[in-house]
Amino acid sequence: MMRLRHKIIVVAAVMTTGIATVLAQSTDAIPISEVSHIHGIAIDPNDPSRLFLATHYGVYLTSPDGTAVQISDNRSDYMGFTPHPTDPDLLFASGHPAGGGNMGVIVSRDGGRTWQQLAAGASGPVDFHAMDVSAADPDVIYGLYGSVQVSRDGGGTWEIAGSPLADVFDLAASAVDTDLVYAATRNGIMVSRDAGESWQSTGPEGQPASMVHVGPAGAVYAFVVGSGLVRAPGATLNWSVVNAGFGERVLLHMAIDRDDPGRMFAVADDGQVHASSDGGRSWELLSNAPDAID
Repeated sequence: MMRLRHKIIVVAAVMTTGIATVLAQSTDAIPISEVSHIHGIAIDPNDPSRLFLATHYGVYLTSPDGTAVQISDNRSDYMGFTPHPTDPDLLFASGHPAGGGNMGVIVSRDGGRTWQQLAAGASGPVDFHAMDVSAADPDVIYGLYGSVQVSRDGGGTWEIAGSPLADVFDLAASAVDTDLVYAATRNGIMVSRDAGESWQSTGPEGQPASMVHVGPAGAVYAFVVGSGLVRAPGATLNWSVVNAGFGERVLLHMAIDRDDPGRMFAVADDGQVHASSDGGRSWELLSNAPDAID
C-alpha cells in the first residue's frame, strides 16, 4: 500500500510538471504503444473506433489497426484536453507551446487539426492541467490552474472559483448539474456543489485519487489508491468498487463512449492505453499484445 501511495505521488508530480524532452515532428503512423506522455484521451464522435490522444508532443488520432498519427498543426504540450459534448469537431485544451510559456485556453474547430487561443484565462495565460466541459450546459467549462477556474460563456471569459484543500490532479464536471464538479486529489475524491467555491470529501477517505471522470448519464468514476477503479451512480455518491485488480498500475485519464457507456478507454501510468467493453470490470491493452486486467 505504501509503495503504491508513493508511486501515485511521483506520477502526479510528472502530471503537474510535464516532461521537457522535445521530439522531431512526424506524420508517420506509429503503434499506439509508442505514443508517449499522454495527457488526455477522448473518443472521436465522428468515428468512435478512433481516439484522440493529447500528448506532450501534439494531438494524435488512432486507427482501428492499432496505429496513431499526429494530426495537430504543432508539437505543443497539451496538458489540459476536453471535447465538447455535442459538437463533434470542437475540442478545448491548454498547456505549453513547444518554445515555452503557457498557451492559455485554446480551441480547435476542425477535430484537433488546427488550434487558436480562445482566452488567456483568469490571471493568465493559464496552463490548465485538467479541463472538463459540462454536458449539462456546454457553455460551462472548468479548468485547473493552481485554483479551479470556471467559464460560463464557452471559454471566452474565466473566473477563479476556489480549490479543495489538497493537491488536485484531475477535474470532472457533472453531466446533470452545472454547479456540480468533482476533483481527484492527494487526499481522495472531493465534490463541490457550488461550482468550485467549497469542497467536501467523498469516497474512500485518506487515499489519493489520481483520476475522476463523469459518464454521459452522470455516473462518476475515479481511481483511488488501495481501492482501484470505483464508481458512483450519480450525485448521491454511493461508491462501489468496479475493479481492484490493477496491481501497481494507476489510471490517469479516461474516456467513455457516449452511445455505449460500457465501452471505456483509459491511460495508465505505464504509458499505455487500455480498453474495456464491460463498464470497467475487465481491461486489455489497445495493441496487439494481450495484457488483461481482471
